Amino acid sequence: MTSLCPGILLGFLGWFFLRYVLTGFYTVDQNERAVKTSFGRAQRLGKGTTLDDPIADYLNEKDKERYSYPLVKVIQPGGPYFRWPWEKVHKVRIATETMNLARDLETPSANHNGTILDAVTKDHLNIGLTGQIRYRPSERNLYAYLFGVKTPIVHVMGYFISILRQRIASFESPVQVNEDDEEVATGLFTGISINDLRKNLNEINNYMEQECASAAARYGVELDASLITGIDPPPEVESALAAINTAHNEVSSEISLARAQADQTIVQSKRAVEIETLKAQAEVEPLNSLAEQLHVIKNNGPDVLDAYLRNVRLELYKKAKNVILEVEK
Repeated sequence: MTSLCPGILLGFLGWFFLRYVLTGFYTVDQNERAVKTSFGRAQRLGKGTTLDDPIADYLNEKDKERYSYPLVKVIQPGGPYFRWPWEKVHKVRIATETMNLARDLETPSANHNGTILDAVTKDHLNIGLTGQIRYRPSERNLYAYLFGVKTPIVHVMGYFISILRQRIASFESPVQVNEDDEEVATGLFTGISINDLRKNLNEINNYMEQECASAAARYGVELDASLITGIDPPPEVESALAAINTAHNEVSSEISLARAQADQTIVQSKRAVEIETLKAQAEVEPLNSLAEQLHVIKNNGPDVLDAYLRNVRLELYKKAKNVILEVEK
Protein backbone atom coordinates (compact mmCIF):
# COMPACT_ATOMS: atom_id res chain seq x y z
CA MET A 1 0.00 0.00 0.00
CA THR A 2 2.79 2.32 0.90
CA SER A 3 4.50 1.53 -2.42
CA LEU A 4 1.45 2.70 -4.34
CA CYS A 5 1.38 6.20 -2.81
CA PRO A 6 4.54 7.46 -4.53
CA GLY A 7 3.24 6.10 -7.84
CA ILE A 8 -0.13 7.75 -7.44
CA LEU A 9 1.54 11.00 -6.44
CA LEU A 10 3.91 10.89 -9.41
CA GLY A 11 1.03 10.07 -11.73
CA PHE A 12 -0.99 12.96 -10.41
CA LEU A 13 1.96 15.33 -10.77
CA GLY A 14 2.56 14.09 -14.31
CA TRP A 15 -1.10 14.54 -15.21
CA PHE A 16 -1.15 18.01 -13.61
CA PHE A 17 2.00 18.99 -15.49
CA LEU A 18 0.65 17.85 -18.84
CA ARG A 19 -2.87 19.14 -18.24
CA TYR A 20 -2.14 22.57 -16.83
CA VAL A 21 1.52 23.49 -17.09
CA LEU A 22 2.24 22.57 -20.70
CA THR A 23 -1.18 23.75 -21.87
CA GLY A 24 -0.77 26.95 -19.87
CA PHE A 25 1.42 28.51 -22.54
CA TYR A 26 -0.30 30.63 -25.17
CA THR A 27 0.45 33.24 -27.82
CA VAL A 28 -1.37 36.30 -29.15
CA ASP A 29 -1.54 36.91 -32.90
CA GLN A 30 -0.76 40.24 -34.55
CA ASN A 31 -4.43 41.06 -35.15
CA GLU A 32 -5.43 40.08 -31.62
CA ARG A 33 -5.35 41.54 -28.14
CA ALA A 34 -5.96 39.59 -24.95
CA VAL A 35 -7.19 40.18 -21.41
CA LYS A 36 -6.42 37.75 -18.59
CA THR A 37 -8.82 37.06 -15.72
CA SER A 38 -7.97 35.47 -12.40
CA PHE A 39 -10.90 33.69 -10.76
CA GLY A 40 -13.14 35.65 -13.16
CA ARG A 41 -11.70 39.09 -12.35
CA ALA A 42 -9.85 40.94 -15.10
CA GLN A 43 -6.39 42.25 -14.35
CA ARG A 44 -6.73 46.00 -13.82
CA LEU A 45 -4.39 48.96 -14.27
CA GLY A 46 -4.58 50.38 -10.80
CA LYS A 47 -7.83 52.17 -9.98
CA GLY A 48 -8.16 54.00 -13.29
CA THR A 49 -11.39 53.98 -15.29
CA THR A 50 -12.37 54.88 -18.83
CA LEU A 51 -13.37 58.31 -17.51
CA ASP A 52 -9.63 59.01 -17.21
CA ASP A 53 -9.17 58.19 -20.90
CA PRO A 54 -9.79 60.68 -23.77
CA ILE A 55 -12.45 58.37 -25.23
CA ALA A 56 -14.78 59.57 -22.46
CA ASP A 57 -14.69 63.12 -23.84
CA TYR A 58 -17.51 62.21 -26.24
CA LEU A 59 -19.87 61.27 -23.38
CA ASN A 60 -22.19 63.75 -21.73
CA GLU A 61 -22.25 64.10 -17.96
CA LYS A 62 -25.18 61.72 -17.51
CA ASP A 63 -23.57 58.99 -19.63
CA LYS A 64 -20.25 59.36 -17.78
CA GLU A 65 -21.96 58.14 -14.61
CA ARG A 66 -23.38 55.12 -16.46
CA TYR A 67 -20.47 54.11 -18.70
CA SER A 68 -17.55 53.97 -16.29
CA TYR A 69 -15.44 50.84 -16.82
CA PRO A 70 -12.13 49.86 -15.20
CA LEU A 71 -8.97 50.04 -17.26
CA VAL A 72 -7.61 46.54 -17.79
CA LYS A 73 -4.19 45.23 -18.69
CA VAL A 74 -4.08 44.45 -22.42
CA ILE A 75 -1.76 41.66 -23.53
CA GLN A 76 -0.04 42.66 -26.76
CA PRO A 77 0.81 40.35 -29.68
CA GLY A 78 3.64 37.96 -29.01
CA GLY A 79 4.42 35.15 -26.65
CA PRO A 80 4.62 32.58 -25.46
CA TYR A 81 2.82 33.73 -22.33
CA PHE A 82 1.82 31.59 -19.37
CA ARG A 83 -1.40 31.30 -17.39
CA TRP A 84 -2.21 29.35 -14.26
CA PRO A 85 -5.15 26.94 -14.11
CA TRP A 86 -7.29 29.50 -12.28
CA GLU A 87 -6.60 32.10 -14.96
CA LYS A 88 -8.42 32.49 -18.27
CA VAL A 89 -7.32 34.37 -21.39
CA HIS A 90 -9.92 36.26 -23.46
CA LYS A 91 -8.68 37.01 -26.97
CA VAL A 92 -10.24 39.67 -29.19
CA ARG A 93 -9.74 40.22 -32.91
CA ILE A 94 -9.11 43.95 -33.48
CA ALA A 95 -9.21 43.84 -37.28
CA THR A 96 -11.66 46.24 -38.91
CA GLU A 97 -14.83 44.53 -40.09
CA THR A 98 -17.61 45.66 -42.44
CA MET A 99 -21.31 45.08 -41.90
CA ASN A 100 -24.43 45.97 -43.86
CA LEU A 101 -26.21 48.69 -41.88
CA ALA A 102 -29.54 46.89 -42.45
CA ARG A 103 -28.33 43.64 -40.91
CA ASP A 104 -30.04 42.58 -37.70
CA LEU A 105 -27.96 40.00 -35.82
CA GLU A 106 -30.84 39.04 -33.53
CA THR A 107 -33.53 38.86 -36.24
CA PRO A 108 -31.91 38.04 -39.61
CA SER A 109 -35.24 38.32 -41.49
CA ALA A 110 -35.73 41.94 -40.38
CA ASN A 111 -35.07 44.89 -42.71
CA HIS A 112 -35.91 42.92 -45.85
CA ASN A 113 -33.59 40.07 -44.85
CA GLY A 114 -30.85 42.50 -43.88
CA THR A 115 -30.67 44.30 -47.23
CA ILE A 116 -32.57 47.61 -46.86
CA LEU A 117 -33.16 49.75 -43.78
CA ASP A 118 -36.51 51.55 -43.68
CA ALA A 119 -36.71 55.18 -42.54
CA VAL A 120 -39.15 58.10 -42.73
CA THR A 121 -38.21 61.55 -44.01
CA LYS A 122 -39.41 64.91 -42.70
CA ASP A 123 -42.13 65.00 -45.35
CA HIS A 124 -43.43 61.58 -44.21
CA LEU A 125 -41.98 59.65 -47.13
CA ASN A 126 -40.90 56.07 -46.53
CA ILE A 127 -37.44 55.46 -47.96
CA GLY A 128 -34.95 52.62 -48.06
CA LEU A 129 -31.33 53.07 -46.98
CA THR A 130 -28.40 50.96 -48.09
CA GLY A 131 -24.79 51.10 -46.99
CA GLN A 132 -22.19 49.70 -44.64
CA ILE A 133 -20.42 50.54 -41.43
CA ARG A 134 -16.84 49.66 -40.54
CA TYR A 135 -16.02 48.89 -36.93
CA ARG A 136 -13.43 47.29 -34.68
CA PRO A 137 -13.08 46.56 -30.96
CA SER A 138 -11.57 49.41 -28.98
CA GLU A 139 -8.25 48.38 -27.48
CA ARG A 140 -8.62 51.17 -24.91
CA ASN A 141 -11.91 49.78 -23.58
CA LEU A 142 -11.75 46.00 -23.87
CA TYR A 143 -13.52 45.62 -20.51
CA ALA A 144 -16.75 47.01 -22.00
CA TYR A 145 -16.36 44.87 -25.10
CA LEU A 146 -15.71 41.62 -23.20
CA PHE A 147 -17.64 42.05 -19.97
CA GLY A 148 -19.82 45.18 -20.25
CA VAL A 149 -22.51 43.91 -22.62
CA LYS A 150 -23.31 40.48 -23.99
CA THR A 151 -23.08 41.33 -27.71
CA PRO A 152 -21.49 44.76 -28.18
CA ILE A 153 -22.08 45.05 -31.92
CA VAL A 154 -25.83 44.55 -31.44
CA HIS A 155 -25.95 47.52 -29.06
CA VAL A 156 -23.80 49.59 -31.42
CA MET A 157 -26.03 48.81 -34.40
CA GLY A 158 -29.16 49.69 -32.43
CA TYR A 159 -27.58 52.95 -31.29
CA PHE A 160 -26.40 53.74 -34.83
CA ILE A 161 -29.76 53.04 -36.46
CA SER A 162 -31.72 55.10 -33.93
CA ILE A 163 -29.49 58.13 -34.54
CA LEU A 164 -29.63 57.62 -38.32
CA ARG A 165 -33.43 57.45 -38.40
CA GLN A 166 -33.68 60.55 -36.21
CA ARG A 167 -31.31 62.41 -38.55
CA ILE A 168 -33.27 61.35 -41.63
CA ALA A 169 -36.58 62.41 -40.03
CA SER A 170 -35.30 65.90 -39.15
CA PHE A 171 -32.94 66.58 -42.05
CA GLU A 172 -33.15 69.93 -43.82
CA SER A 173 -31.03 71.02 -46.74
CA PRO A 174 -28.13 73.27 -45.67
CA VAL A 175 -28.35 75.16 -48.99
CA GLN A 176 -29.12 78.84 -48.39
CA VAL A 177 -31.83 80.44 -50.56
CA ASN A 178 -31.81 84.11 -51.51
CA GLU A 179 -34.73 86.29 -50.45
CA ASP A 180 -35.62 86.94 -54.09
CA ASP A 181 -36.00 83.19 -54.65
CA GLU A 182 -37.90 82.47 -51.44
CA GLU A 183 -41.29 82.18 -53.14
CA VAL A 184 -39.91 79.96 -55.90
CA ALA A 185 -37.90 77.84 -53.48
CA THR A 186 -40.92 77.28 -51.25
CA GLY A 187 -42.80 75.74 -54.14
CA LEU A 188 -39.90 73.64 -55.27
CA PHE A 189 -38.41 72.22 -52.09
CA THR A 190 -41.59 71.36 -50.24
CA GLY A 191 -42.09 67.61 -50.21
CA ILE A 192 -38.82 66.62 -51.90
CA SER A 193 -36.52 66.21 -48.91
CA ILE A 194 -35.28 62.94 -50.42
CA ASN A 195 -33.46 65.05 -53.03
CA ASP A 196 -31.75 66.97 -50.23
CA LEU A 197 -30.75 63.70 -48.58
CA ARG A 198 -29.26 62.35 -51.79
CA LYS A 199 -27.29 65.55 -52.42
CA ASN A 200 -25.93 65.61 -48.87
CA LEU A 201 -24.91 61.99 -48.30
CA ASN A 202 -21.41 63.07 -47.33
CA GLU A 203 -22.76 65.47 -44.70
CA ILE A 204 -25.00 62.72 -43.26
CA ASN A 205 -22.08 60.26 -43.10
CA ASN A 206 -19.93 62.84 -41.30
CA TYR A 207 -22.76 63.56 -38.87
CA MET A 208 -23.15 59.85 -38.07
CA GLU A 209 -19.42 59.47 -37.40
CA GLN A 210 -19.48 62.42 -34.99
CA GLU A 211 -22.60 61.24 -33.15
CA CYS A 212 -21.30 57.67 -32.84
CA ALA A 213 -17.84 58.66 -31.64
CA SER A 214 -18.95 57.78 -28.11
CA ALA A 215 -19.50 54.10 -29.04
CA ALA A 216 -15.95 53.27 -27.91
CA ALA A 217 -16.66 54.58 -24.42
CA ARG A 218 -20.16 53.05 -24.32
CA TYR A 219 -19.65 49.57 -25.75
CA GLY A 220 -15.94 49.22 -26.49
CA VAL A 221 -16.49 49.39 -30.27
CA GLU A 222 -14.94 52.03 -32.52
CA LEU A 223 -16.91 53.00 -35.63
CA ASP A 224 -14.26 53.49 -38.29
CA ALA A 225 -16.64 54.90 -40.93
CA SER A 226 -20.27 55.22 -41.92
CA LEU A 227 -20.91 54.69 -45.62
CA ILE A 228 -24.53 55.32 -46.59
CA THR A 229 -24.49 54.65 -50.32
CA GLY A 230 -28.15 54.67 -51.39
CA ILE A 231 -31.44 56.40 -50.57
CA ASP A 232 -34.40 55.08 -52.55
CA PRO A 233 -38.07 56.12 -52.40
CA PRO A 234 -40.98 53.68 -52.75
CA PRO A 235 -41.58 52.55 -56.37
CA GLU A 236 -44.98 54.25 -56.50
CA VAL A 237 -43.47 57.71 -56.03
CA GLU A 238 -40.35 57.26 -58.15
CA SER A 239 -42.00 58.63 -61.30
CA ALA A 240 -43.54 61.57 -59.44
CA LEU A 241 -40.17 62.36 -57.89
CA ALA A 242 -38.52 62.25 -61.32
CA ALA A 243 -41.10 64.73 -62.63
CA ILE A 244 -40.46 67.04 -59.69
CA ASN A 245 -36.73 66.85 -60.28
CA THR A 246 -37.21 67.68 -63.96
CA ALA A 247 -39.39 70.69 -63.13
CA HIS A 248 -36.93 71.84 -60.50
CA ASN A 249 -34.02 71.61 -62.93
CA GLU A 250 -35.92 73.54 -65.60
CA VAL A 251 -36.90 76.33 -63.22
CA SER A 252 -33.38 76.50 -61.80
CA SER A 253 -32.03 76.77 -65.34
CA GLU A 254 -34.45 79.60 -66.19
CA ILE A 255 -33.57 81.43 -62.98
CA SER A 256 -29.86 81.13 -63.72
CA LEU A 257 -30.38 82.37 -67.29
CA ALA A 258 -32.47 85.34 -66.10
CA ARG A 259 -29.82 86.23 -63.52
CA ALA A 260 -27.08 86.08 -66.14
CA GLN A 261 -29.02 88.37 -68.47
CA ALA A 262 -29.81 90.80 -65.65
CA ASP A 263 -26.18 90.88 -64.56
CA GLN A 264 -25.09 91.52 -68.14
CA THR A 265 -27.59 94.39 -68.50
CA ILE A 266 -26.43 95.93 -65.23
CA VAL A 267 -22.79 95.78 -66.33
CA GLN A 268 -23.61 97.38 -69.68
CA SER A 269 -25.60 100.15 -67.97
CA LYS A 270 -22.76 100.90 -65.57
CA ARG A 271 -20.32 101.04 -68.47
CA ALA A 272 -22.60 103.46 -70.43
CA VAL A 273 -22.90 105.73 -67.38
CA GLU A 274 -19.12 105.75 -66.98
CA ILE A 275 -18.65 106.68 -70.66
CA GLU A 276 -21.15 109.55 -70.50
CA THR A 277 -19.59 110.78 -67.29
CA LEU A 278 -16.15 110.86 -68.91
CA LYS A 279 -17.58 112.75 -71.91
CA ALA A 280 -19.14 115.37 -69.65
CA GLN A 281 -15.91 115.75 -67.73
CA ALA A 282 -14.01 116.18 -71.03
CA GLU A 283 -16.36 118.99 -72.07
CA VAL A 284 -16.27 120.74 -68.72
CA GLU A 285 -12.51 120.62 -68.32
CA PRO A 286 -11.67 123.16 -71.14
CA LEU A 287 -14.27 125.54 -69.78
CA ASN A 288 -12.79 125.35 -66.31
CA SER A 289 -9.33 125.87 -67.72
CA LEU A 290 -10.47 128.91 -69.72
CA ALA A 291 -12.20 130.37 -66.69
CA GLU A 292 -9.03 130.04 -64.62
CA GLN A 293 -6.99 131.65 -67.42
CA LEU A 294 -9.37 134.64 -67.73
CA HIS A 295 -9.30 135.05 -63.95
CA VAL A 296 -5.49 135.24 -63.98
CA ILE A 297 -5.55 137.75 -66.88
CA LYS A 298 -8.08 139.94 -65.11
CA ASN A 299 -5.97 140.04 -61.96
CA ASN A 300 -3.01 141.38 -63.93
CA GLY A 301 -4.83 144.63 -64.72
CA PRO A 302 -8.04 146.05 -66.22
CA ASP A 303 -6.52 146.66 -69.67
CA VAL A 304 -4.98 143.21 -70.01
CA LEU A 305 -8.35 141.46 -70.36
CA ASP A 306 -9.48 143.90 -73.08
CA ALA A 307 -6.24 143.31 -74.98
CA TYR A 308 -6.72 139.56 -74.70
CA LEU A 309 -10.26 139.79 -76.02
CA ARG A 310 -9.09 141.98 -78.90
CA ASN A 311 -6.45 139.43 -79.90
CA VAL A 312 -9.01 136.64 -79.76
CA ARG A 313 -11.33 138.60 -82.02
CA LEU A 314 -8.54 139.17 -84.52
CA GLU A 315 -7.84 135.43 -84.68
CA LEU A 316 -11.52 134.74 -85.23
CA TYR A 317 -11.69 137.39 -87.97
CA LYS A 318 -8.85 135.67 -89.78
CA LYS A 319 -10.70 132.35 -89.78
CA ALA A 320 -14.14 133.73 -90.61
CA LYS A 321 -15.30 134.08 -94.20
CA ASN A 322 -18.03 136.57 -93.39
CA VAL A 323 -18.24 139.04 -90.54
CA ILE A 324 -21.42 140.71 -89.43
CA LEU A 325 -20.91 143.86 -87.41
CA GLU A 326 -23.51 145.64 -85.43
CA VAL A 327 -23.78 149.33 -86.41
CA GLU A 328 -25.15 151.82 -84.01
CA LYS A 329 -27.81 154.11 -85.49
